[in-house]
Amino acid sequence: MKFKVIIHEAEEGGYWAEVPALPGCFSQAESLPEMHANIREAIECHLDVGAPEILPVCRVRQAPAPRHQALAGSWCGGAGA
Repeated sequence: MKFKVIIHEAEEGGYWAEVPALPGCFSQAESLPEMHANIREAIECHLDVGAPEILPVCRVRQAPAPRHQALAGSWCGGAGA
């Protein structure tokens, strides 16, 4: 499965990401490599699959920093969360 991931620069530094197709699936990190790993984990959590090899993050783009505070940590609101 492939999901569109939008990565935002946080005003206080670092990044936060959201997965529009998975409402409530967010993550944050200090670096882009860490962000990619964290959002993969958030997607897995959201889907409750536990199979990272079938969940490639694709079409990643950086968005301008939002006007609100970045989220702390990862959170998934999917089934089983």
